[in-house]
Amino acid sequence: MPDALPIATTPTAPAPPAPAMRRTPCVGVCSTTYGDLVCRGCKRFAHEIVGWNGYEEHQRELVWDRLHDLLAQSVRRHLRIVDAQQLRQAATNARLAGAAMLPPEVLAFHLLRVRQDPLATLGVAATSSADQNRQALVAAIDREFYTRSRAHYEASFKALT
Repeated sequence: MPDALPIATTPTAPAPPAPAMRRTPCVGVCSTTYGDLVCRGCKRFAHEIVGWNGYEEHQRELVWDRLHDLLAQSVRRHLRIVDAQQLRQAATNARLAGAAMLPPEVLAFHLLRVRQDPLATLGVAATSSADQNRQALVAAIDREFYTRSRAHYEASFKALT
């Protein structure tokens, strides 16, 4: 039996830091496969979904920025940020990706979806008494986000006839 070759060892590199955001906005509920030009799940445009893997980083950042901006506008119609620091701490405790850098309204929406804490403990307040039911509040914000995304698409891409 031949002598075994020595195994080269290299020091173990530290694990890379966790990404600040998900790689893609996809939430696994794509309605573009049914003909929608704006996905009801992630709110991206159909051509963005198709081309996402070929996009360069700056192109992806532009899409993320638009999505965050439209979601923040939608959240502001239903919630008021009372304590941004408390909100960020709640997002950090919930291990939400990007808790340190995402707009507070975006954090508030994601926390509403994953936590059942009272709004006050998250550092937010409903702007209307109609927005007290958690499920109805999340659904209303999501509908507003979709409406704003569709309006943005139509203003940017729809051909006039």
